Amino acid sequence: MAIREQNLDMIAPLTATFAIHQTADSDDLTDADIGAAVTLTGDYEVGPCTNGSQVLGRLMALSLTDADNGERLATVQIGGVCRLPITTTYPEIGNRVVGGVGGTVKQAPALTGDDPAGGTIARGTVLEVNGTTDCTILLN
Repeated sequence: MAIREQNLDMIAPLTATFAIHQTADSDDLTDADIGAAVTLTGDYEVGPCTNGSQVLGRLMALSLTDADNGERLATVQIGGVCRLPITTTYPEIGNRVVGGVGGTVKQAPALTGDDPAGGTIARGTVLEVNGTTDCTILLN
């Protein structure tokens, strides 16, 4: 009998709702960004992770689609286990991540003098790495 493959995605998700950051009166998050890593960009406001940014969590949903008119809100998974897209430098199991480009995450750098008061901006614990595509992470 084979061992059943584990699927830890979406275990104990903790979610929160945020406004979406805008650039030139356009939302920085679209329907295509669902599943991407996001970061805080202002007071209760999120946008896609950028290189070296602090990861807030995973974009789960938008209150309206791209085709709808109106102010949209973002539902973000901020705790629990989730899967996030990765970029180079690819994360390693047991390590932490920071923002990559375009809503991805990457291996967190070693602690340096650039870390803010209170510690590093790195987040989570990487539980699995799926090649060069994505990783499963505990948002702790």
